[in-house]
Amino acid sequence: MTQHKIEGNDNSRRNFMADTLAIGAASVVAPYAFGALGTNIRPSANGFINVALIGCGGRGAGAANDTLTGNPGVRLVAMADINTTTAKAARDELAKKFGDRVTVKDVDIFDGIDGYLKVLARADVDLVILATAPGFRPQHITAAVAAKKHVFAEKPVCVDTAGYHICLAAHDAALAQGTAIVTGTQYRRQDSFVEAIAKIREGMIGDVVGMTARYCSNGIWYRDRKPGMSDMEYQIYNWMHFIWLSGDQITEQAVHNIDCIHWVMGGPPTRAFSSGSRWQRPADSEMWDGFSVDYEWADGKICSLQCRHWPNSSNDFGNVVYGSKGVATIRAFSEGSVIRDHSGKELWRTKGDIGAAYVAEHKALVASIAAGKPIVELRQTAEASLMAVMGREAAYSGTVASWEFMTTESKLALFPTTIDLQGSAPTPFVRRPGEYKLT
Repeated sequence: MTQHKIEGNDNSRRNFMADTLAIGAASVVAPYAFGALGTNIRPSANGFINVALIGCGGRGAGAANDTLTGNPGVRLVAMADINTTTAKAARDELAKKFGDRVTVKDVDIFDGIDGYLKVLARADVDLVILATAPGFRPQHITAAVAAKKHVFAEKPVCVDTAGYHICLAAHDAALAQGTAIVTGTQYRRQDSFVEAIAKIREGMIGDVVGMTARYCSNGIWYRDRKPGMSDMEYQIYNWMHFIWLSGDQITEQAVHNIDCIHWVMGGPPTRAFSSGSRWQRPADSEMWDGFSVDYEWADGKICSLQCRHWPNSSNDFGNVVYGSKGVATIRAFSEGSVIRDHSGKELWRTKGDIGAAYVAEHKALVASIAAGKPIVELRQTAEASLMAVMGREAAYSGTVASWEFMTTESKLALFPTTIDLQGSAPTPFVRRPGEYKLT
């Protein structure tokens, strides 16, 4: 099957997804191996927690590796990807490392746009890893929750307002039925971030005054169109460069820094004032080259975000929190964190380990399932994702975007009503301030 219908492209799509969560999708609901509402916890067959991977590219394969590494009681039993060659290659590499804990046969690999539904229909699948292009995330989370599966969802979890509301409904439904949702915001479980923010909470830098955050790198991949590809196949293949799929760099990558801002500040801002540029992207790419966003809170605090892809330029991926008594520098990847007072005296320092953080998020997810206390953290990641969308839309339009508008008035819904792999795709266009409007 190559065609898959998504009901509506505005509020009707939002309502359809909410209805799916409320009543369950008959085609995907499967028995809940760990007991309803988190009670009567018992392992699935053979004492393993059975995992399926949906989206088998580099990040998906990496997530499967991380959960298998961190959880000896996890087994990979099924996979789905538009390209079965990609899925089989990932399966074979994982099997080399983890042996009989990877039981995926060729018949357990599903292709097509609707392959994820075939995975969710399997009664032996307890937990799904969702790692396709981000534009699909709200739809996939919704179906997984309706099927009563535990979920690991890569970031971002939405690229538009419609997806944000779908995620909130999924969060509430997962809480009600006792299924877990952990997201790929690994810094929330990296010791150098957790400890630094704990020190900030304890008052080591005094009152928080403001913050800067940067995701500034030299570039991003671009995949040339292969002969014979339809428009839809090409856009999904080259998904980073189409906003309905990636949300642009600010949403797909800088969401890590934005989530850190959300974490430090305790929630979303009241408004965003943004600018940006585009000068060296490939002709058919919708992406901008960079964004600069001031997020403002009701009490006057401002957090400034910069993200960009500029060749031959300085890289920076860190976060700096300014306080009345000192400054906390929270560096990305494995660079660690340090806190100094205003005289420059070092008060505290710790190392970073992003590899451990990638594994830790999967360990926390599985441990919560086994304990009958499933973690559900989709709302916070949906808010961070919408903060990214808010900053993007403010830049695209050249106008101030408020949190109230984005959450109560915006009708932004980018996902196509119907996806046919052999058919057309949304027509690419570059958003230009003064022409593009907030919706």
